[in-house]
Order: sequence, then C-alpha cells, then structure tokens
Amino acid sequence: MQALVVIPTYNERENLPALVQAVLDVDPDLHILVVDDASPDGTGQVAEALARRSGRVRVLHRAGKQGLGTAYVAGFRYALEAGYERMVEMDADFSHRPVDLPRLLASSDVADVVIGSRNVPGGRIIGWSPLRHVISKGGSLYARFVLGLPIRDCTSGFKCFRREALEALDLDALRANGYAFQVEVNYACARAGLRLAEVPIVFPDRTKGRSKMSARIALEAAWLVVRLRLGLTRPGLAGHPAPASVRPAWPLPAAPVPMAGYVTPAPPTRSVTGVAERRSQRLESAPRAALPVV
Repeated sequence: MQALVVIPTYNERENLPALVQAVLDVDPDLHILVVDDASPDGTGQVAEALARRSGRVRVLHRAGKQGLGTAYVAGFRYALEAGYERMVEMDADFSHRPVDLPRLLASSDVADVVIGSRNVPGGRIIGWSPLRHVISKGGSLYARFVLGLPIRDCTSGFKCFRREALEALDLDALRANGYAFQVEVNYACARAGLRLAEVPIVFPDRTKGRSKMSARIALEAAWLVVRLRLGLTRPGLAGHPAPASVRPAWPLPAAPVPMAGYVTPAPPTRSVTGVAERRSQRLESAPRAALPVV
C-alpha cells in the first residue's frame, strides 16, 4: 500500500534535503510530493534536485505564496488522481518527526483520519515558549468546545488520511489557509461521520529557518471557528448532507489514545488481506497524474 507524504514549502531549503531523505528511509512504499510556492531562497530548485535523485519524489511548483491550505488541497487532488490509498500532511521544518510516520500509517487501518497529537498522553512539545503553549492549547480547547470536535489537538498539521476520507470531502469548499485549515478539515471530517483517532507525537520546535506563525494566522483560525459554528461557512463535504448532529456529549471523554470520533473501529483481522490485495492491484494499474509546472 503506497502512501503519499505532502510537504508544503516556502523558504525551507535548509531543512528539505535531510527531511526528504529521512522520510524515504522510513518505508520504501512512501512517496513524497513537495509543493513549493516559488520560494525566494531556491527551495524549489533543491526539491527538483532531490526528485532527480529519487523516483519517489515529485515537485509541484506554484506561482507565488498561496498558503498552506491550498497547498494541501493540491496535494489531496494529486493523491486521489494518482491512486494513492493514504495521504499524509507533514511540515517541512522537522517539527513532524519522520520516525512517527509508521504509527500514523498503522492507525489508519482502523481509522479514516489519524491525527498526530501533542495533547494526548505521550504527546509533548519541545522548545516552545509558555505563551505559544497557551495559544496552541487554548486554540484547541476553543475549537473543541465551540465545534464539538472529538479530538484534543485541533490544530495539528501531522495527519494521515485514508483515500475514502479524502473522497468524502468537497475540496472546492475548503477555503482556510494557515493553521485554520486544520480546524476546517477536522470539522468537515467530523461532520462527514468519519472515524477520527489521535496518536501521540513529540513535536520539537524548528531549529532552522523561520516560523510562519503570526497573530494574523491565529485570528484567522479563531474567526473561522465562529463562522463554522454559525453556519456562515459550509463544511467541505461531498455527496449527502451532513448529519443533523454529530456533536459528542460535553465534556469529551478522557479516553486513552487512540480516541475514535463516532465509530469505534474493530481491530483489523485476516479478512482484510483480500481487500489489501485488491487495492494493491488497483494502485498498480492506476496511471500516475502528471504534475503541472508553473
């Protein structure tokens, strides 16, 4: 089962080569799509050099800085068109550790969306200031309370999606950029009735390059939560209307990880082997999507 790791980049040439190699070393079935927004520091050229060295690396060049949310939507579309069964969101600054990828992928066998969580037992953050801890945890608590999300880390950008989860989303309806995008996607997945789970991760602060976090990004996320709650922004759902209510009882249960959203998935059994074989056959026969170069 091949999985696509989507890495959006903007001025990340210091981190990208080591990160790409670390991801490729994790699992021979992992492929990488670097989505670069015309980085002034030449990150796109670095990514091209990495792609020439490995057939498992692809690069999508975009004209100018278009934001994190649209970069991931572009990655979602490519993953679906190319026939991947799993898609992983991952930052380019080593805050998301490649060593945690196998646990996210393994948990996707029993959940539709797996979130690498800093706020569950076993999860932690290294190197943040007290103020940034307050902003991050306060933002997650705010989104959980207002939107009724059954997860503890609502702004985490380290996620693994099953193909079926991406197919349940209306990608054209996903509008947010910055870290508000993570809240928007979580809400859309919850409203679609998808199975959500969290696995603990260690989140070290970046040591190279500059953080993209700003007050504007935090305010965008706070305002998006209000709009979603009031119905001013429609969730990114595909197909049938959302259930009348998918909000869990408050307070949310302090369950051990993983914490499922609405359906408690049964452990995988030997019977899934045939499904995996059929998916593998479909993957092998699916054409790879051509990448546009701007």
